[in-house]
Parts: sequence; C-alpha cells; structure tokens
Amino acid sequence: MKLLRFIARVALVLPWILFGLLCVSLVYRVLDGNRRAALNRFWSRVLMRMCGVRMHISGEPRLQGAVLWVANHVSWIDIFVVNAVRATSFVAKAEIRAWPVIGWLAAGAGTLFIERTQRHAVHAMGESIQACFARGEAVGLFPEGTTTEGLDLRPFHASLFEPARVADVAVQPVVLRFKHHGERSGFAAFVGEETLVANLWRVLGATGISVEVVFLPALDTHHADGKPFTRLEVSRAARAAILERL
Repeated sequence: MKLLRFIARVALVLPWILFGLLCVSLVYRVLDGNRRAALNRFWSRVLMRMCGVRMHISGEPRLQGAVLWVANHVSWIDIFVVNAVRATSFVAKAEIRAWPVIGWLAAGAGTLFIERTQRHAVHAMGESIQACFARGEAVGLFPEGTTTEGLDLRPFHASLFEPARVADVAVQPVVLRFKHHGERSGFAAFVGEETLVANLWRVLGATGISVEVVFLPALDTHHADGKPFTRLEVSRAARAAILERL
C-alpha cells in the first residue's frame, strides 16, 4: 500500500509542480503583487493536500503589512504550510536552492537564500529583508539555522532579527507542531544525513501526517521606557514564546 500511495501522490504532485514552475516562469511576470500572493497561497495549499499533509491553523496571523514570522524548523514542508496562510519570503541556506524540485519551487516562491560562508552575507541579506518590508511583505525566518525533529528547540541566531528591529516591524512567533496519526512525532522531519529522496518516500507514502501552525501574538519589542530591545533580546523573547508552546 505504501508503494501504491507513493506512486499515486507522485502522479498528482509532479504535474502540479510543473504548473508551479510554469507560473513562476511565465504567469508571475504579468501579475501584480496581490495576485501573485494569492496564487502562491492557493498553489501551496493544494500541494500540501496532494502530499497528504493536513494543516490546522490557529492564532491570528498578520495578513497585512510587513511582518517577520519566526518559526521552528522541521522539514521542507514548513515553507509551504506557511505560504498556504500568506505568501512569505523565507530566509534559507543557499544549499536549498540546489535541491531538486523543492529548491526550484522555494526560489520561485521568493525565498531569500543566504550564503553563510561569505563574509558579507548577513549584511546583504539584511538589505534584501529591508526591501521586502518596504513593500509591506511577510518575511519568514528559521533562526535555529537547521532542522530538528520538532520536539525541542535549538538556540537562535540573532543576527537576522536586526532588519525587523531597525524597521520597527512586528515580530510574530510561529509554532510548527507535527503529528503522525494524532501523536506528536518527528516522523516527517528532514534531519541529519537523510536524503531528500528518502524523506519524500517516507512522507508521500504515509498517512496521518498533520501539522499545527500556531501564530502567537506579536512580540513586545520595546522596554517600558520606550527603548527598543536589542536583536539578542528580540531573539530570546521569540525563542521563549515558541518553546513555551512547542
């Protein structure tokens, strides 16, 4: 059954991916920002259904204006479940761009790729994030810098909180809670030395995968005297909020 389910889902997903790539290459050029965002949301929602991933959204996501969404990181699925709520430009490591299919789609969805080995990468990424904020867009950040099984939280890297702090943009923590047949699980996690093909085989061949996407209240980024938090303080507040609900 797992093999048959995998084959059936691949038969659905591949044409949908081709459609997405065609949209990125051709259709996006003639659409305004709002219509591109709507198409991105629709495409992401359908992709998750085809992959057998059920989504449960709670909280009050910021659907208008600039916002920095800060989330724990479990899988390649994360980008698409958040984009199903609102088109979001995620900050991701440059290696993802080279992933077959997933990397192409992430790039088409507006992912901001950071070259972590380059000295000026953080500064250049900060400018790209600022440009997104100036257009009133949502930016997504995985400050752990890597994936986990989703049951705990690694320390956060604070540097990419700076653009939101400088621009006084709302920082909203997002909790991704993955389940398998109703129980918290790392089943869908893409971690360690596992290949993308192996992860796709497990996820697309399975049943009962779901993810709760919990949008927490935006953080208070100023002290009582009006002085803004440092990026380290914002980072710690975001991590504490996510960890409490993880």
